[in-house]
Amino acid sequence: MSEQRVGDVDEGTLLRRIFAVLEGSSAAIVGPGDDAAVLRTPGERVVATTDTLVHGPDFRLAWSSGTDLGFKAAAVNLADVAAMGARPTALLVALAVPESMPVSFVEDLAGGLRAACDELAPGCAIEGGDLTVSDTLTVAVTALGVLEGEPVRRSGARPGDVVAVAGALGAASRGLQILFGRFRDATGTPVPVDLDTLSAGERADLAAQLRPAPPISLGPIAAAAGATAMMDVSDGLVLDATRMADASGVTLELSSRLDADALTGGEDHALLATFAAADVPAGFRVIGAVRPRASASVTVGGVVPTGRGGWDPYRDWDAARG
Repeated sequence: MSEQRVGDVDEGTLLRRIFAVLEGSSAAIVGPGDDAAVLRTPGERVVATTDTLVHGPDFRLAWSSGTDLGFKAAAVNLADVAAMGARPTALLVALAVPESMPVSFVEDLAGGLRAACDELAPGCAIEGGDLTVSDTLTVAVTALGVLEGEPVRRSGARPGDVVAVAGALGAASRGLQILFGRFRDATGTPVPVDLDTLSAGERADLAAQLRPAPPISLGPIAAAAGATAMMDVSDGLVLDATRMADASGVTLELSSRLDADALTGGEDHALLATFAAADVPAGFRVIGAVRPRASASVTVGGVVPTGRGGWDPYRDWDAARG
């Protein structure tokens, strides 16, 4: 018997199949199934962010399972909430799904979304969203969170602070290199990953790319410890550090011990923050210092890095086609 496809069922049936995977995870006053969710918020300020994953520039079905894709779609949004110093509370998910997509893949995607919330941000849940049909699989997630104190913006770094990071740097980039270097055929078309051909280290790098696990719980901890600036490292350390430096009107001096993958690889979703030297909390490691503004936004070991130092989808997508 052939597997049931999205085009074989109506919208209500598919939504019920998704809700069955998510059932029990919600702590909302009103959860999925009504016109909008109603959420309890302990404070007056709600943090909101959104991110979209599109088949092609952001993921390939040959390489990502439904569970991996759902987990990653949640993780990248949870990281943005954490980077403000907030605690994630809810996700709203919009899916645009081809008719030929197996229903089981969509159920696995929902399971990945829920697993990411359970593992990375306990108490956060998927509270609603939207479902439509499209030739291109697209996952758009809106994440909400609550602040216990003041938001930590990327514009607060001060001369004399130290630069610190929580989470891996460079692993996701190495994972992407493995995918493009070893799991495409002669025409450049992606082919399924054969894990048996990979070492333990390569599997870890691949997991960092396909199923990232940012240190979400450390966002509020950093805020409580007095972080002066913070942001999610999604496009590469040098590029994102440049954004922080420009917003703060300072120069960030990074350690020469950081390798090329750590400096320029994207999709790590680590937390980059600045602190007074005495305030760095456990889980963060110091990788540099904040200096008064000089001619360069960022230096590495005293040298100005060349190039953009990270991922720009409008400039780099053509080079990644295949």
